[in-house]
Amino acid sequence: MASHFLPVVVVASIILHVAYATAATTSVNLTAGATATAYDILEKNNLPRGLLPNSVKSYVLKPDGKMEVTLPSECDFPITFGGQEFKFRFASTVGGVIQSGSIHEVYGVRVQIKFGWLGLRQADRAGDQLTLQVQQFTQSFPVSAFAVSPSCS
Repeated sequence: MASHFLPVVVVASIILHVAYATAATTSVNLTAGATATAYDILEKNNLPRGLLPNSVKSYVLKPDGKMEVTLPSECDFPITFGGQEFKFRFASTVGGVIQSGSIHEVYGVRVQIKFGWLGLRQADRAGDQLTLQVQQFTQSFPVSAFAVSPSCS
């Protein structure tokens, strides 16, 4: 009799695993024309909208906070702060894990440091400061430097 229960338990376990995996990966795919935009998601998480260029086509936000943003193409733009220009390069697909005041596990964004391009790993807001972690370097900016979404050049 116990040998008959084993297949039932295995099948039930597989069904529950598939149901959980499906629920865990279900996402909301909202385009820029929907009620909530990628910029709204940033602002709801206490982050400035200028962290994304003004050309977002669509985004996907998963329940675990993973967010992926699609742009029409690669996008370059400068941010000037304290008389120094910082160049940013966004791939056509960028993303990370968003939570209140932070984006981590960032991919698809690079910053030019001197003569090389380094990957942005994390952005954290503390009060009026936004700290960007670019590989092993960190740089703080006033949040106001990212108040407006930049245009791609």
